[in-house]
Amino acid sequence: MPAFLRLGVNVDHIATLRQARGTPYPDPVEGALLAAAAGADSITIHLREDRRHIQDHDLFRLLPVCPVPVNLEMAVTPAMVEIGVEARPKYICLVPERREERTTEGGLDVAGNLAAVTEACQRLAAAGSEVSLFIAADAEQLAAAKASGAPNLEIHTGGYADAEPGPAREAELARITAFAREARALGFNVHAGHGLNTENVAPIARIPEIVELNIGHALIARAVFVGLPAAIAELRLAMARSSV
Repeated sequence: MPAFLRLGVNVDHIATLRQARGTPYPDPVEGALLAAAAGADSITIHLREDRRHIQDHDLFRLLPVCPVPVNLEMAVTPAMVEIGVEARPKYICLVPERREERTTEGGLDVAGNLAAVTEACQRLAAAGSEVSLFIAADAEQLAAAKASGAPNLEIHTGGYADAEPGPAREAELARITAFAREARALGFNVHAGHGLNTENVAPIARIPEIVELNIGHALIARAVFVGLPAAIAELRLAMARSSV
């Protein structure tokens, strides 16, 4: 485990609860402030094209009041890039997006869309945001990510999280570990996320090249029962077990 492993808390699914009834509550901005007070190192929100949870007004209300950096996840489209340029959060993570998916499935195809990704990285960086690319642990995508000029990447850990404990999960872990080492050697700041929870996070947290984990659904689901500060504390404890 690195000397200090950052935890980014994704509050999207607080907004999911709100949108289910069309009420003004629960407020993801309030959740973000509570998470920051409970020890989150950053707050992640995904402004999807279909606005299924986070809304534009959430982003623009959050930015001036959040005491920790905001990480805006978004698709690589002209409309979303314009919002990123206007909002100028500290961090922007470019992710794949399909309307029919329940959540982000798989990593961004940087290799197949290198020109668009590179242009987005340049525009967002010029506006003052630090860009990350959410990609699978794949050599072709890593080479394309390097060519895009993005300084950060986030490894999609969904395959690891979904694998059955045992050989299948160990194989995914080995693949992510080797990929993180290669990415760091190329100069990337390496983050990871998707599907992580208190039961599976420790082996990922143990990878020394990974400096940040971004976790949302499991935290918000647990918070329904114990509250957000307690859920964050439980996750921090699980992350700390990686050093034991």
